Amino acid sequence: MKQRKPLSHFRAPKYWPTWIGLGLLRLCCFLPYQWQLGLGKLLGRIGHGFARERRAITRRNIELCFPELSASERDALALAHFEALGMSLIELALGRWASDRKLLAMTRIEGAEHIRNATDRGNGVILLSAHFTTLEISGRVLSLNCPPFDAVYRKNRNEFMTEILRTNRERSARSTIEKNDIKSMVRSLREGTPVWYAPDQSYDRKQSALLPFFGVPSMTNTATGTLARLGRAVAIPFFPRRLPEGGYVLSILPPIEGLPGEDPVEDTKKYLEILERQVRLCPEQYYWVHRKFKNRPPPLPDAYADIAALE
Repeated sequence: MKQRKPLSHFRAPKYWPTWIGLGLLRLCCFLPYQWQLGLGKLLGRIGHGFARERRAITRRNIELCFPELSASERDALALAHFEALGMSLIELALGRWASDRKLLAMTRIEGAEHIRNATDRGNGVILLSAHFTTLEISGRVLSLNCPPFDAVYRKNRNEFMTEILRTNRERSARSTIEKNDIKSMVRSLREGTPVWYAPDQSYDRKQSALLPFFGVPSMTNTATGTLARLGRAVAIPFFPRRLPEGGYVLSILPPIEGLPGEDPVEDTKKYLEILERQVRLCPEQYYWVHRKFKNRPPPLPDAYADIAALE
């Protein structure tokens, strides 16, 4: 196993801008909450103006998933998404440094009994989520209402950013597991430790299939059912949502009925059906800047071949 580097290792000048950014986010934690959200929206609007390629990817994803919207409605949703991304930076800081008392005061939990009931029955628990902009702050709140759990993370190309995000999740989780380390996930589940898992982003490796997301074919991770079967676990969906007036609601749903089943693809379809309903509750908060429809096999077209026109 590769030995981890502490954050103090990243002292070279090339990391200084990131350190400065972290310092500013730390200072933001002392502002009133409404000021924090306003600042987050401002950061998002700045990103919307400068991140041309990500703005175009967002617009294409929204165009594919919400064809019923007019062009102006899609553009407005894309802008709202960037505002949500800006707020996610503030929430990353809150998830790392805010007090338990502050986080509990601004969050409503629904359905925590589903986790307790599953663990009381001796089941492993997959805390099945997805990539919403509120993901990082939701982990802290979840940790205050759930038995100790392990969190799955994804390596970033930037080693420093990987460690920042990983240590952020370790503020909530007992430990972190790299997203392709299925053996460690199974071990945790069999030991009775819930695993926080978000398998919704584009995936074209083993245990993937071309499945519809909002009716659009997308390469999708189908490992959830296999993980549940090997880990003797149930899959309990949970989704965070930022409320329009501020604050959050964390919805923990009943275990997905019949999962694991005989067919991993059918298991995944059940998850996607639930996910689509949650996205429709707060479409601006789903992670649209990701190339959700990449790596699709022929004869399907490249969904992003002409995105320059959307910049």
